[in-house]
Amino acid sequence: MPEIPFHYAISQAAEKDPRYHPHAYEFVRDALHVASKHFCAGKEDQHVTGQQVLEGVRIHALAEYGPMAHTILGEWGLNQGEDIGNIVYNLIAIGYFGKNEGDSIDDFKGGFEFEKAFNEPYIPASQRLKRAH
Repeated sequence: MPEIPFHYAISQAAEKDPRYHPHAYEFVRDALHVASKHFCAGKEDQHVTGQQVLEGVRIHALAEYGPMAHTILGEWGLNQGEDIGNIVYNLIAIGYFGKNEGDSIDDFKGGFEFEKAFNEPYIPASQRLKRAH
């Protein structure tokens, strides 16, 4: 499969599925690289699962955007794991990403609750304890 420029892939994907801001595509691509480094460091096969990509999203969003992660991702249309899966599969359909046999968009279901994952780390410990009781 010929390699296509990423800006072209974003343009094509966003045209076909305008629910997501072009920055969302860049973010998911970067989060996929974070997941690959995190889960596949030193391995020849750099393939990651949908759930591993979601963990890469969590790690990358907190590192890049801190307490604004939930707000920024929401502005781009990323509110749940299924949104990440849609971005990945939009890029697969364009030919930018590949997939393995057995991969499915359903691999992105579940995962974590975005609001909790991106906001809770910034709630003072005393407030988190009150919420738990």
